[in-house]
Amino acid sequence: MKISVIVSTYNSEAWLEKVLLGYAAQTWREFEVIVADDGSLPSTRALVERHAEGYPVPLRHIWHEDQDYRRQEILNQAILVASHEYILFTDGDCIPRKDFVEVHARHAERGRFLSGGYCKLGMELSQRIDAGDIAGGHCFDPAWLEGHERQNLSNRLKLGASESSGKVLDAITTAKPTFNNCNSSAWKDDLLAINGYDERMKYGGPDRELGERLENFGVRGKQIRHRAVCVHLDHSRGYKTPESVQANLAIRAQTRDTNLVWTPHGIDKTPR
Repeated sequence: MKISVIVSTYNSEAWLEKVLLGYAAQTWREFEVIVADDGSLPSTRALVERHAEGYPVPLRHIWHEDQDYRRQEILNQAILVASHEYILFTDGDCIPRKDFVEVHARHAERGRFLSGGYCKLGMELSQRIDAGDIAGGHCFDPAWLEGHERQNLSNRLKLGASESSGKVLDAITTAKPTFNNCNSSAWKDDLLAINGYDERMKYGGPDRELGERLENFGVRGKQIRHRAVCVHLDHSRGYKTPESVQANLAIRAQTRDTNLVWTPHGIDKTPR
């Protein structure tokens, strides 16, 4: 199988560059990277184009004009242009471990979406990580991270798990296998069957809502949070508002209460 990795971003070039370095270091190469850009300045496109020269896998940049927070719209555009049958979603502030895409490929199965994990880092450590730390895998080494910043138990478990212990931890965790923005994957035809992301939604749960519609469609979540791991770099969230969170919660409640599968505000409205 081949995978389309969709990386969402907005005016965060320093973090995006680290993420692109992470995908350049993957052990498994049957994938493409699509940077889904919610209206960044031209310097983001220049960064992607610079990396695309000599990149080990196909690397593309898609963009729309900055008209406030429209992440779900650019993600729907990315789904439409994705070349492959399976899609992995992540963010431009999440550096993937070298086996990240391989783990998603290995565990993909029909009738399921995959729910991976992430390890949140503080700002000082996020800034400290450089190209050598990514290529050498230091930023995924619990001991190296602990030497720079205190790590919580969740981070230590995820980063320290082997394939076998990760399988056990995923089986016993109380966390539900939800669709999350930084580390989830699904079949493209399942995403099209539910009409992609609900474009009304702002920050605060649009990925979870998509996952809830997948479940209503009969596609269940599969937990790989201790096996597919990325480190989440710190950043502010100026686009998060109480109003957006409440509006999203109302949409999610309707999705659950009505067993909604198809959103009328989704990918079929996306310009092609």
